[in-house]
Amino acid sequence: MMSSDGHVFLVGAGPGDPGLLTLRAKELLETADVVIYDRLVSDEILDFAAKSATLISVGKCSGHHLVPQEEINAMLVHHAKAGNRVVRLKGGDPMIFGRGGEEAEFLASRDISVEIIPGITAAQGAAASLGIPLTQRGINTSVRYVTGHLRDEADLADLDWDGLADGDTTLVIYMGAASIKHLAQKLQAHGRSPATPAVVIANATRANQRQKFADLEQLASVTGQAGFKGPVLFIVGEVVDLAALLRKTERESHEDLSFATAACVATG
Repeated sequence: MMSSDGHVFLVGAGPGDPGLLTLRAKELLETADVVIYDRLVSDEILDFAAKSATLISVGKCSGHHLVPQEEINAMLVHHAKAGNRVVRLKGGDPMIFGRGGEEAEFLASRDISVEIIPGITAAQGAAASLGIPLTQRGINTSVRYVTGHLRDEADLADLDWDGLADGDTTLVIYMGAASIKHLAQKLQAHGRSPATPAVVIANATRANQRQKFADLEQLASVTGQAGFKGPVLFIVGEVVDLAALLRKTERESHEDLSFATAACVATG
């Protein structure tokens, strides 16, 4: 039986645009005693928190954790045991590459009541912002999310490369800026066409969103040349070509929406 202490809400803050925050997430922020938030949560979203709430940053970025995960877990237990309504606020969806499952398991093992509030994940936000359908009848039959935050060759070897390289699959790569060269090479080595359309998006759905289109073969070099700052996400697959069709007027007026190679320009 769960304790009668405080309650922890694992809340998805969405991809960045405060307008994409769910009503439930906003309600919880407005009534929280403590908000423990990650680096990708914007100030605009934090402004929804109750004025009396204690805001605690535990931000993480590549290669640097402001607060180790073990300390975050202990912090959640401490504030809940003190009888507080605790919002654990994460960018995107807490259960998609957000370690939300680990935190929920840790809290449940200590009899802390937990509720999970989903958020729009970065893949959906980024794709929608560019007019890219992650699934499209007649073009692909599946979509797969993978993390590019890989530690070594062993991690690379563990991935289902034959499945990821399937031309009927749209592939979304989270946190892959440092490993995209290796990932692109692996995909091609397992049969994915070098001409497969792709896009790299930084700061998806935010005012400072930027994107560059390329084919798979040139994706790593285009990403390196762009020098993007902030969270980066990749979409690889034939559906990427639809951005040129669905956002034709913007493609004609914004240089960032031009493909890096002629092979990627949608026709029809």
